[in-house]
Amino acid sequence: MRKLKVGIVGGGIGGVALSASLRAHGIEAHIFERAPAFGEVGAGIQMTPNAVKILRALGMFDELEAVSFLPQNIIGRDWKSAREMWRTPLARDCPRLYGAPFFHVHRADLHRILLDKVDLSKTALGVQCTGARQEGKTAVACFADGSEFEADVIVGADGIHSTIRKTLFGDEPPRFTGNMCWRAVVPFDTPPFDFVSPDSSFWLGPKGHVVTYYVSAGRAVNIVAVLETKDWVAESWNVPSSRDELLAGFKGWHENLQKLFSRADEVFKWGLFDRDPMPSWTVGHMTLLGDAAHPMLPFLSQGAAMAIEDGFVLAGSLADAASPGEALQRYESLRRPRTTRVQLESRERGRTYHLSSRFARIKRDLGYRWRSLVNPQTSGLGANWVYEYDAQEQLQTSALPQTA
Repeated sequence: MRKLKVGIVGGGIGGVALSASLRAHGIEAHIFERAPAFGEVGAGIQMTPNAVKILRALGMFDELEAVSFLPQNIIGRDWKSAREMWRTPLARDCPRLYGAPFFHVHRADLHRILLDKVDLSKTALGVQCTGARQEGKTAVACFADGSEFEADVIVGADGIHSTIRKTLFGDEPPRFTGNMCWRAVVPFDTPPFDFVSPDSSFWLGPKGHVVTYYVSAGRAVNIVAVLETKDWVAESWNVPSSRDELLAGFKGWHENLQKLFSRADEVFKWGLFDRDPMPSWTVGHMTLLGDAAHPMLPFLSQGAAMAIEDGFVLAGSLADAASPGEALQRYESLRRPRTTRVQLESRERGRTYHLSSRFARIKRDLGYRWRSLVNPQTSGLGANWVYEYDAQEQLQTSALPQTA
């Protein structure tokens, strides 16, 4: 049988996760990245058990653990008083309940770990994809310098403004959600546990929320601060902001947050955009992955995890199927129901986190407390159904019949 060849447009978390997964199956993968060098913006990622199981299957667990922080709980806190609304145990319960721990990791560290499993001789940097086309039983990616790349499959892993998506499905712009977000990573010599607890802390307030957690093995704190706004903010990870702007946006919030924000030297902001779930990701031998297929709000902390799952399932499908067309059909059938649910539930969390009415917040918080008493894993984010998913198990149980 002829060896498959896959072209991946985009070298972010999703693209390199796909390349690493394909290499594990002996499938040739080529990455085309528009940036002149590999690198990820300074921000944290919550590596939930569903994603950690995949990195363990790819032989990266020890490397991930070495650069990660192990949070004790997810804790919901009142924006002003710090009153605890829910507590979901993580360090104690995740390995037992979901088969893997829950880690916090710096995005650049995760990207580097994934790149270690990629064949760097088959990567091209500083190349701008302009589109793709179907050509018989292959697909062709086209680039601004006039070059082309033919492969059995072309995958658009090129983000929410994906060129491959536009080529396949038209240029419908993403929807601005009315939320803007500040991000910052604050380094510390020793973890400041006196005002940043060793948890994933969700501070919920009127028309906004803040998430704080440790990354870089406890040597830094990641800040994600979301606020509703009438003003459009560009969908970009690198619009410079400032400490003063961040502090002004959250004036009156708890003193521990003010103390943390006042130590932020490098602050970025961007607008939060999403799209409705798509009825299909694939045309011929071309498909989409990660934010190109299912951009989602960060309120369930699943953007990177879904891209990693996509890459693992797509690689497994290509390895098992008799033809690329059959593999892409299987990939979609396994992934779209899950990513659709995560997209829509992430959107819903944005509504419940930002309630303005005091009565509505009291009612919501009583619900959190009641669910915490019944089962802490179903309270707060209510993401136990996300964490229990096992991509490797799904591939095995949905195996295609062998063709003679």
